[in-house]
Amino acid sequence: MQPVSPYPARRLPQVPPKRKKKRPPPRDPAPSRLAYKLNRLMMRGAVRVFLRYCLPVLILASGAAFWASEPSRIDGARDRIAEIRRQIEERPEFMVRMMAVENASSPVSADVREVLSLDFPVSSFDLDLDALRGRVESLDAIASAAVQVKSGGVLTVSVIERVPVAVWRTDEGLQLIDRTGHRVVGLASRVERPELPLVVGEGADAAIGEALQLFVASAPLTDRLRGFLRVGERRWDVVLNDEQRIRLPETGALQALEKVIALDAAQDLLARDVSIVDFRNPRRPVLRRGNSGVEGLFETDFNLSEGE
Repeated sequence: MQPVSPYPARRLPQVPPKRKKKRPPPRDPAPSRLAYKLNRLMMRGAVRVFLRYCLPVLILASGAAFWASEPSRIDGARDRIAEIRRQIEERPEFMVRMMAVENASSPVSADVREVLSLDFPVSSFDLDLDALRGRVESLDAIASAAVQVKSGGVLTVSVIERVPVAVWRTDEGLQLIDRTGHRVVGLASRVERPELPLVVGEGADAAIGEALQLFVASAPLTDRLRGFLRVGERRWDVVLNDEQRIRLPETGALQALEKVIALDAAQDLLARDVSIVDFRNPRRPVLRRGNSGVEGLFETDFNLSEGE
């Protein structure tokens, strides 16, 4: 016989049977319409460039525009930028303290310094080198110039001077001109440059190249040569001492002068009593004897008669 427990019988909780969870239906691997459109949109190169570069710029620009919408902020920013710039420009390494003129004679160097008229020291940021070069090249005696700032705070002006090749007599006086007919400098007296040929007449500067050829060809007449007279802006007369003149044609002036020199060497043409050797028509040269009315030609007062 089993003993009886004084405690009531304990009921165990009933555990409901486990139910099997329903598996969700398999997911469709195809993307949604929105995802499909976004993927297709991102495949475009322009969209990727916009998102990578343009969009950040737009965001920054919008923020800057919002910040700059306040006028006081703009003024303050300008003042700070100007102060920073001034401090940079006035640093010792950017200051120009002197000027050097290279390849120039003393008078030309003085003219360059006068035309620039700079007050040193000056910041290199305040120098417009192109404008300075233009002012230097405006001088008649200078063909070209180069302006640059070198280390040590030196403004270097390197110039190429015009080389005078002839003396040109005008109503304003004597002038030295170069091969292009450009004025170089005024001349006080003819005796200052006796080695250069003298050209007279309107338009002589424009035909200086032909005059130089005639000057070289007239080397046998150097002792008697006085100069070259431009007549009617179209032809030349060669003026010699003893009141002699050689009239040359408009075209073929060099060949005509060479013929006159050859005749003089063969027959002493210019040693005779001839005042004018007219070679304007090389086929029918004309000689004129006696006084031709050119007395005083190419003298100090230069009272020339340019008529035919």
